[in-house]
Amino acid sequence: MNALPFAVAHALPEIILAVGALLLILIGAFRGRDSDGPMTELAVGLIGLAILAILLSTRTGTAVVFDGAFVDDPFGRFMKILTLLGALISLFMGQDYMARAKIDKFEFPILIILSTLGALMLISATGLIALYLGLELMSLALYVIAAFHRDNVKASEAGLKYFVLGALSSGMLLYGASLLYGFAGTVSFAGIADAVGGKASLGVIFGLVFLMAGLAFKMSTAPFHMWTPDVYEGAPTPVTAFFASAPKMAAIAVTIRVVITAFPGITTQWQQIITFISLLSMAIGSFAAIGQTNIKRLMAYSSIGHMGFALVGLAAGTPTGVQGVLCYMGIYLIMTLGTFAAILSMRVKGESVEQISDLSGLARTNGPMAFFLALMMFSLAGIPPLAGFFAKWYVFNSAIQAGLYPLAVIGVLLSTVAAYYYLRIVKIMYFDDPVVTFDRAAPSLRIVLAACGILVLFLFAYPAAFVEAAAAAAKSLF
Repeated sequence: MNALPFAVAHALPEIILAVGALLLILIGAFRGRDSDGPMTELAVGLIGLAILAILLSTRTGTAVVFDGAFVDDPFGRFMKILTLLGALISLFMGQDYMARAKIDKFEFPILIILSTLGALMLISATGLIALYLGLELMSLALYVIAAFHRDNVKASEAGLKYFVLGALSSGMLLYGASLLYGFAGTVSFAGIADAVGGKASLGVIFGLVFLMAGLAFKMSTAPFHMWTPDVYEGAPTPVTAFFASAPKMAAIAVTIRVVITAFPGITTQWQQIITFISLLSMAIGSFAAIGQTNIKRLMAYSSIGHMGFALVGLAAGTPTGVQGVLCYMGIYLIMTLGTFAAILSMRVKGESVEQISDLSGLARTNGPMAFFLALMMFSLAGIPPLAGFFAKWYVFNSAIQAGLYPLAVIGVLLSTVAAYYYLRIVKIMYFDDPVVTFDRAAPSLRIVLAACGILVLFLFAYPAAFVEAAAAAAKSLF
């Protein structure tokens, strides 16, 4: 078989996005207008085409192409679909907001596509160099879109903070990668696994710690979470929705791939790091969100907490644990996008509002929106029989099976603390007197909010296909 067509077939979603981004840049340059015109629709179509390329693929096994730098396996395909869905829905929801804020420049959908392309490359990375290239392609576009609203001081501040801290995290990750290369003599994950074996020298542990620090920043897990609340609040809301979805999927995916495939012989060492990050993230996400008044900042702390809950499954270090993480991330994506559809709908006389108090009495002024947002809040809190309960059940169950009882117990207790600020929003919507009446939401936002609400309500009734896909994806790593 000719090597190049074979490699192209395995990297088809990435090639679709890369070629599509170049074509969109040419179209935008020739049109030469401020407004994005049909660019967002074209970008959504491109991302949809990339999803179709994965779904219609008949491949079931694992293939390593491009001189061993890129892997196409069930795990990668599962996480790529989640990442692409996050990007597609963020673009779909954000078009109305960007037009109203007069920042619907043609570059925005192109930057989303480039960031998503980096995320896909990151998910398929089989070595430290491929990992870094994917990470930086994803991050460079994120730095720009965080500050995309140039005339807004908060957005500029968000972009600057993310850039400075992102550069620091990249440096830490590179330092860890260089230590690992020095001790293993190779950059490939399989080669590192062979070189390290079951003995962890001090240099390897240091390299692992610095590598995990860089990845923790991208997952926005504690203690590298400090950028998250400011960036979530300052960036335009569609950008925040994108931050909370697609890059999160890629960061979790590459973290799983690194620890499972590069360090299978020293599970105890990386388990300690993952457990520490998980506990700290759950604690900070649960307690720091209680005093928040801005709903985007609250969602930032919520995402920190949820990444901590997801890592409970990874700490188990088993196929069941990884399956739990994949199920968790799929359900988290649905809940987050639904919540951001509601946040984007919070508009009074054409102006966006972000205070939690603005939701007062929403049940009386907009019953359907209050109902679906309440569903999201109950699901995020992990209340049965909604999808969020099963997400937590999958990861805690895998931790218990692996004998990590303290982690599971602390996770359940912190989940109870986090339930307070989700249920407080429900109380404000249903029991407080109305303060404002929101404008009628764009059709795209109503569609996303209703679809996500239906999914979290009924996913427990037929989860088999989703859970089986996650199980097959998890097993492909071991």
